[in-house]
Amino acid sequence: MSKKAPSEDEKFLFVDKDFLNSPMAQADWSAKKLVWIPSEKHGFEAASVKEEHGDEVLVELADNGKKVTVNKDDIQKMNPPKFSKVEDMAELTCLNEASVLHNIRERYFSGLIYTYSGLFCVVVNPYKMLPIYSEKIIDMYKGKKRHEVPPHIYSITDNAYRNMMQDREDQSILCTGESGAGKTENTKKVIQYLAVVASSHKGKKDSSAGELEKQLLQANPILEAFGNAKTIKNDNSSRFGKFIRINFDVTGYIVGANIETYLLEKSRCIRQAKTERAFHIFYYMIAGAKDKLREELLLEPFSNYRFLSSGHVQIPGQQDDEMYEETMEAMRIMGLTDEERIDILKVCSTVMQLGNIEFKKERNQEQATMPDNTAAQKVCHLQGINVTDFTRAILTPRIKVGREVVQKAQTKEQADFAIEALAKAVFERLFRWILGRVNKALDKTKRQGASFLGILDIAGFEIFEDNSFEQLCINYTNEKLQQLFNHTMFILEQEEYQREGIEWNFIDFGLDLQPCIELIERPNNPPGILALLDEECWFPKATDVSFVEKLMNTQGNHVKFAKPKQLKDKTEFSILHYAGKVDYNATSWLTKNMDPLNDNVTALLSNSSSQFVQDLWKDTDRVVGLDTIAKMTDSSMPSASKTKKGMFRTVGQLYKESLAKLMTTLHNTQPNFVRCIIPNHEKRAGKLDAHLVLEQLRCNGVLEGIRICRQGFPNRIVFQEFRQRYEILAASAIPKGFMDGKQACCLMIKHLDLDPNLYRIGQSKIFFRTGVLAQLEEERDLKITVVIIAFQAQARGFLARKAFAKRQQQLTAMKVIQRNCAAYLKLRNWQWWRLFTKVKPLLQVTRQEEEMTLKEEELQKAKDVALKFESELKEITLKHTSVLEERNALQEQLQAETELYAEAEEMRVRLAAKKQELEEILHEMEARLDEEEERAQALLVDKKKMQQQMQELEEHLEEEEDARQKLQLEKVTCEGKIKKLEDDILVMEDHNNKLLKERKLMEERIADFSSNLAEEEEKSKNLTKLKNKHESMISELEVRLKKEEKGRQELDKAKRKLEAESNDLQEQIADLQAQIADLKAQLAKKEEELQNALARLEDETAQKNNALKKIRELEGHISDLQEDLDSERAARNKAEKIKRDLGEELEALKSELEDTLDTTATQQELRAKREQEVNLLKRAIEDENRTHEAQIQEMRQKHTQITEELTEQLEQSKRVKSNLEKAKQALEKETSDLVIEVRSLTQAKQDGEHKRKKLEGQVADLQSRFNDSEKQKTELGERCSKITVELESVTNLLNEAEGKNIKLSKDVTSLTSQLQDSQELLAEETRQKLQFSTKLRQAEDDKNSLQEQLEEEMEAKRNVERHVSTLNIQLSDSKKKLEEMTVNIELLEEGKKRLQRDLEAANTQFEEKASAYDKLEKTKNRLQQELEDTLMDLDNQRQNVSNLEKKQKKFDQMLAEEKSISSKYAEERDRAEAEAREKETKALSLARALEEAQDSREELERANKALKMEMEDLISSKDDVGKNVHELEKSKRGLEAQVEEMKTQLEELEDELQAAEDAKLRLEVNMQALKAQFERDLQGRDEMGEEKKRQLVKQVRELETELEDERKQRALAAATKKKLETDMKDLEGQIETASKGRDEAIKQLRKLQAQTKDFQRELEDARAAREEVLATAKESEKKAKTLEAELMQLQEDLAAAERARKQAEAERDELSDELSSNSSGKSALADEKRRLEAKISQLEEELEEEQSNMEILNDRLRKSTQQVDQLNNELQTERTTSQKNESARQQMERQNKELKAKLQEMESQVKSKFKSSITALEAKVAQLEEQLEQENREKQASAKSMRQKDKKLKDLMMQVEDERKQAEQYKDQAEKSNTRMKQLKRQLEESEEESQRATAARRKLQRELDEATEANDAMSREVNSLKSKLRRGNEPSFGSTARRMGGSRRVVEDASEEEADSQSDFNGTKSME
Repeated sequence: MSKKAPSEDEKFLFVDKDFLNSPMAQADWSAKKLVWIPSEKHGFEAASVKEEHGDEVLVELADNGKKVTVNKDDIQKMNPPKFSKVEDMAELTCLNEASVLHNIRERYFSGLIYTYSGLFCVVVNPYKMLPIYSEKIIDMYKGKKRHEVPPHIYSITDNAYRNMMQDREDQSILCTGESGAGKTENTKKVIQYLAVVASSHKGKKDSSAGELEKQLLQANPILEAFGNAKTIKNDNSSRFGKFIRINFDVTGYIVGANIETYLLEKSRCIRQAKTERAFHIFYYMIAGAKDKLREELLLEPFSNYRFLSSGHVQIPGQQDDEMYEETMEAMRIMGLTDEERIDILKVCSTVMQLGNIEFKKERNQEQATMPDNTAAQKVCHLQGINVTDFTRAILTPRIKVGREVVQKAQTKEQADFAIEALAKAVFERLFRWILGRVNKALDKTKRQGASFLGILDIAGFEIFEDNSFEQLCINYTNEKLQQLFNHTMFILEQEEYQREGIEWNFIDFGLDLQPCIELIERPNNPPGILALLDEECWFPKATDVSFVEKLMNTQGNHVKFAKPKQLKDKTEFSILHYAGKVDYNATSWLTKNMDPLNDNVTALLSNSSSQFVQDLWKDTDRVVGLDTIAKMTDSSMPSASKTKKGMFRTVGQLYKESLAKLMTTLHNTQPNFVRCIIPNHEKRAGKLDAHLVLEQLRCNGVLEGIRICRQGFPNRIVFQEFRQRYEILAASAIPKGFMDGKQACCLMIKHLDLDPNLYRIGQSKIFFRTGVLAQLEEERDLKITVVIIAFQAQARGFLARKAFAKRQQQLTAMKVIQRNCAAYLKLRNWQWWRLFTKVKPLLQVTRQEEEMTLKEEELQKAKDVALKFESELKEITLKHTSVLEERNALQEQLQAETELYAEAEEMRVRLAAKKQELEEILHEMEARLDEEEERAQALLVDKKKMQQQMQELEEHLEEEEDARQKLQLEKVTCEGKIKKLEDDILVMEDHNNKLLKERKLMEERIADFSSNLAEEEEKSKNLTKLKNKHESMISELEVRLKKEEKGRQELDKAKRKLEAESNDLQEQIADLQAQIADLKAQLAKKEEELQNALARLEDETAQKNNALKKIRELEGHISDLQEDLDSERAARNKAEKIKRDLGEELEALKSELEDTLDTTATQQELRAKREQEVNLLKRAIEDENRTHEAQIQEMRQKHTQITEELTEQLEQSKRVKSNLEKAKQALEKETSDLVIEVRSLTQAKQDGEHKRKKLEGQVADLQSRFNDSEKQKTELGERCSKITVELESVTNLLNEAEGKNIKLSKDVTSLTSQLQDSQELLAEETRQKLQFSTKLRQAEDDKNSLQEQLEEEMEAKRNVERHVSTLNIQLSDSKKKLEEMTVNIELLEEGKKRLQRDLEAANTQFEEKASAYDKLEKTKNRLQQELEDTLMDLDNQRQNVSNLEKKQKKFDQMLAEEKSISSKYAEERDRAEAEAREKETKALSLARALEEAQDSREELERANKALKMEMEDLISSKDDVGKNVHELEKSKRGLEAQVEEMKTQLEELEDELQAAEDAKLRLEVNMQALKAQFERDLQGRDEMGEEKKRQLVKQVRELETELEDERKQRALAAATKKKLETDMKDLEGQIETASKGRDEAIKQLRKLQAQTKDFQRELEDARAAREEVLATAKESEKKAKTLEAELMQLQEDLAAAERARKQAEAERDELSDELSSNSSGKSALADEKRRLEAKISQLEEELEEEQSNMEILNDRLRKSTQQVDQLNNELQTERTTSQKNESARQQMERQNKELKAKLQEMESQVKSKFKSSITALEAKVAQLEEQLEQENREKQASAKSMRQKDKKLKDLMMQVEDERKQAEQYKDQAEKSNTRMKQLKRQLEESEEESQRATAARRKLQRELDEATEANDAMSREVNSLKSKLRRGNEPSFGSTARRMGGSRRVVEDASEEEADSQSDFNGTKSME
């Protein structure tokens, strides 16, 4: 075959042997030491080993010569060129993934799509038609063995057919693979081949057999029409698995066939993905049905059907109407009548019509309604059932609960689910009926089948992002099939080794898969996944989460079970399959397993008037109905559960049983495995995605089979072939003459000194482990090179000797010429010679000789010419033949090119058609765009109209409110009548409520006990031991149930009484109901108008929910602040009360002290100084207040200006955006945007409908309450008023929501800035409140000191008043002065308070500015972090940063400690006015910078969006791909650069551009994903902005209300203070009047005044000293906890002081009376004088005591001064700590540099794989250095004062913290990459343990071979002596190798028949591998 020129079809079957046996390839492989290294693009790349350094190897790539260092474990061996494009990959000596992939790739690129891999036949989809399925090819494969012909599906089929005929053993062909890999096509080819082969044996009975074969072929179009659909991967994807069983008789004829299906994807008939289709039959029927049939089937256009999601999706190269005719013709051939065909189409039409049934919620209830029943009428007409019964069965089905039948109203969701489930069930039953008819038609022959051949076409292993119940079933099936393959391979290997007599420890690899299979299918102990799922389906209140939890508990420790690392949902778990780890999501598994239906509808369908529909619904008793589900949830009686036991079986049980049947049939057959592989997802011919193919090989089990092969001896060679090829390695070991092949091989292997573990010698062949043949090939190449070098040396010596002989001949000729020349020179001048030369021409004889010579010369010339012509003729003939051959070759090429051209023309035509279709779609989309714009305009007009209507409705509402007021007046009159009835009803209501509560409790108990009953009944199926306990519990529960039923009957009696009474009340309420009905009608109209607004409101609430998470943190802060505020307010109120009391007492005391102050000059000076200080403080406070208010007004004005500018910029940006979007007109993007908008609208509509349903449910609840209230009169009026109030509130909410929406849409971006400002204000307010609390505590301390003073003075006052009753007149004068002083003191205190407030305001301003500065830097850091997060998302290798979080936490703790220290220092700093002003200016400048940054950010976002639009347009354009790629790259770079400029304030642009250039290749692949992410992020940001705006508005309002409350409290305090001042003035007036009456008595007592004045001076000095000491001690005494108790005591003391004061006043009055009465008598005065002197002596004693107290106070003063010194020392220590902080910052910089060095080291380690990330890290480290330098410069510049240094230190610490976090993140990423590399190395080490053993053995062999080569060198003398013999012996060996290199698998003619048979067995066993 190889010697002849291959034909067109043979090119796609046979390998070109000339390429395989080329010596150049062999030499190249042996010289370069070629190996495979992993590659991201090509999977694996060829490279040559240059150097080895330990575990690393330096490798040079074969393609581009680039040198790369690779780990030794990553290298895979390359097979010799002998094994290139090998037909059976089991023959490869180096069995690894790279060799398998390379072999498949080389064969695929050569057009060879079929390849064997042991038992497998691997098929790669060519995506084009190949001429290898013609009748000629079928004839070529007829009766041929597998090794005699190239790989083909026909060879597999023919071998299976021949084995079935010879061995009488059933056969099976298993085709698996992904969707689009070609499973169905290969199945068709198998059936085609069998139809030809099985009917071509004999000419008997051709008519019947031919008809059966035709039907067998025509069954496929029917199943494809009803079971296939267009998916993204495949235009004709089978959405079900099938097992076709073809029966044959004894003679080999096809007797019949049977088809079984598995896992029909019935959900496709109700919903499909975009650009996908439902099942073909729907489109065929709509496109191909004629007019009459269309009317009969009630067909509509594609767009009218909701179940056809994407409308009419056309399949390229296929017309639906033509396919409809083909399907109908196939049905006719299958024997289906016209009536049956019409019935089938009617069922298909009903499936589509079911999707058009729409349900709506009732207004006030959850119940679903069907407003339009046209679709239901069509469905019932097509199915032959009643419409009313159908709608009743859907909306209010009858459910059996216990022994009663109840009608239950369905919600809209339940009705929709019931309709969809019905549609799926109808189509599934139709498909099963068609399958049964097909099987009936195929099995109609009466001949008995002797054996069968089964073809399994089922989906391969599936690993998706979201794996559900269907994927579990498919993967479970593939596990079983892989186990079957492993088991059959084990059996065949065992038979082979037993046949050859080889000892080997047999390993059943099928047992490897048993744990995973048991995990899925095990029934109990512990139960598997399917058993647990069935168990959960029976349990009440079971959910998917409870199922997964139970699965975790039972199977959590299983080897093949795992929990996912990142739990996105509670319903996730993982299974370790043979193909990899698969994460499953168990959502809605219970419903999928139950597959419930509405049994009311199924009962209707089973009683249909159509016989066909009745046949479809025969087994309605097996349906999972609503009553069974109700029993699951509500737990029925035990009798009912026993009767229902086993009534239905779950989907999992049915599938498990069908799979068990399939596996038993497959186990009873001899399987043949076909694995279909999809080369790429683009459906392009000639392209192969290496990673995709490797993944499929892994999932299909091909690599698993290779793994099993590597365990044994995969390479097997017949003795003769082994001796023929490798005899040169042991030429001396084999003696001359005949020798048996086995003996010769034994001698050769002994001579080669191979390890006995590496080979086994059988009966007919020799077995080798992997890699041994490659080693032998290397040694053979070395040996051949030695021989060829010797041959070349001999040839060169021969040529050199020949050249030497020629040179010798030339030398002798030169000597002769020299002699002749010398003789001529001698004779030249001799005269006789001259005469001889002259005479000789005259002689005729000489002339004749000359003429003869001339003639001879002419003859010679003619002969030469003739010879030349002959040679030219030969050359021309040779050229002619070569030209003819070239012409033939060119003709063949032309034919191939014409075929390719025809294919290209067809492709061009298809592309043109696609182009036209796309243009039509574009036109349609443009039209849709125009329509959508018109709709938008119409919607705007409608919106305006609706707004007008809303205004009108508001006016109408006002009128209704007036009417309602009138009705309320009337209601008041009615209420008087009703009150009497209400009292009676209230008593009944209380009784009724009690009964209802008891009833609810009993019902709950019933539910609990019934659930326990259901659980116990379920458990009783498996646990018979607990039966008695459950029965006793059931009996007790039944007793309780009876009691509860009695109670229920009593309740019913009471209820009847109440109903009788309520009927009387209803008559009186009828008038009110009429009015309410009118209001309800109006309400209904308004509710319809309000639904849209409510939908918007609910969208806003949904957006608010996302923002509530962030609000919670702020709410926590706000709650703390509010608590502080409340406590401060309470303390303030108490303090004000205390101050009032203290003020009154101080006025009294200071009036006494004022007399002494008048006399003393020093005290007057002090008073003047104090007044001056007070005035200065007042002025300063007033100035500061003015400046503060001016600054606040400026800030507000700036804020308002900024908000206005931002709103204007927002509007301008929106206008620019709209202009840009209109200008660009990128059709594909606009269509996608429109689709997204439509989806969002539909989603919003659905959300609105859901919310409307919720509202209707609420309204239904209200109506139910209203009906109850009709029974109870009193509740009616109240609920009417509630409804009206709710209406008003809803209308107000609507208006407010619309206004808010309009405002919010304008203020989105402005509120982002307001958010930051408000957050700053919040922080500032928190700090203000903290400062205020500290100042409150100081004030409280002051109050405590004053209270202590008061107490001491009150005690002194009591003593004085007791002893000095006579001096009251003088004291009155002093009191007047004291009152004046109290006024002054109060003024001073007020000034002091004002100063404190001003100081607090200044401090708050300073803190606000500082916090604003901090927040600006935090926002900057946050933006940087967001940018880093986006970069982290872009890089796939920066996902997990868990390893170094501990270090980061430690560092965060260090930073937190430093922060706390710095915050303490910042709190303890002096807050001066100048610094506050500087900070204010800085804050203003920073605010301006922030505003500029926000403006630039908005501009960049606009540019970002514009660039995205351009990028998407560029992607969508198909003509200028190359240009667009560059433009996209440029736009992408610009986009990323702008984003980074915004976020890093235009400093990191160049570095981020480099990072973007490095990530360009990845970004090009992920462009579309990024686009979607950007859009989502933008939407999310807009939503977050709106939510933040709302939150901030609320917070601002709350804060404003709090501020207003505080202002009101201050105003009230001021008012109360004024009142007290007026009261004090009145009292002063009274005192003055009293003092005037006492003047006369004072004149008499002037003598005593001098003494009293001295005494008072001493008292005043002591009190002044005491006051100074107390003033100094105020700061040190801060006791907040004891403040409240002390305040209470002070209040009691104040009360006591007031009482004492009143007593003193009474005594004073008495004394004044006594003085007036005793003025006449001097003797009494003298006595009084004596008494006074005694009292003065007592006062002197008390003065001494007070002096001692003064000394104590002086000691306290000293202590306070010491404390002040300590505070100064602490200030100095704080300054030292700030210096330490600076040094710590320098250490941080050093650590940063060290981290940089470590980063560089890590970069050097991971350079080969992470160059792009390293460059980004270097750039960011450079940025960090620049930032550190800038911070140092700023710090040096701003280091003027300690306070500025401290604040900047805090800022720098924040930045250093962020920078260090970034550096640690980069370090974490690098370390993580190392850990990932280590993990990969570990995996590779585990997978390559055996290869390392082989390498160790190879090294041993190399050493032994070196020794053998030395021995051979010693024997080289004998070799030199026997060279001639070797030359003679090499000629036949060269001939044999030439024959071997000729590439044909021929058996040697001299071999016996046994050897031929053994060779055939050998070739058969190759397939088994």
